[in-house]
Amino acid sequence: MQDNSPTYRLVRLALFVALAIMLHIFEAMLPLPYLFPGAKLGLANIISLLVLLLFGFKDALLVSFLRIILGGLLSGTFLTITFWLSFSGGIASTLVMGAGYRLASGEISTVGLSIIGALTHNLAQITVAALMIGNWGILVYLPYLIFFALPTGFFVGLVTNQLQRFQSGSGPRW
Repeated sequence: MQDNSPTYRLVRLALFVALAIMLHIFEAMLPLPYLFPGAKLGLANIISLLVLLLFGFKDALLVSFLRIILGGLLSGTFLTITFWLSFSGGIASTLVMGAGYRLASGEISTVGLSIIGALTHNLAQITVAALMIGNWGILVYLPYLIFFALPTGFFVGLVTNQLQRFQSGSGPRW
């Protein structure tokens, strides 16, 4: 099978969606202390960023979209406020990381893209939450979410960078 065949692309994207869903579910099972609502590690974003770097924006957006939809169905949060917050954050961060990658290719590192994605994710989530509950006072959480986004975005960027290096090296190809 050739690397550019439609079947190969479909199988590759399905595997990345499955990996992202597994990370999404794994992260939901972690006993993280919730210091403030919405704070998560963002492990599934490793896959979104990796797909963006390896295969491009359209595939990354598709993987993010399917991961959020299927993750919401599997976790039982589909069409709840939690789902819409995840959806808005995931899609917004993928759009911004895609734009950053395209506009500043070579000028911004994988870690930088990841941090921008984490900050965008939190900003989109808190904005949608404020709109949904009709209370802009929730924006008081934004500085805390930004503070939490910096180390998690850094971590996601480092892991993605290592996975990208592994992919471009002598290891097995995805």
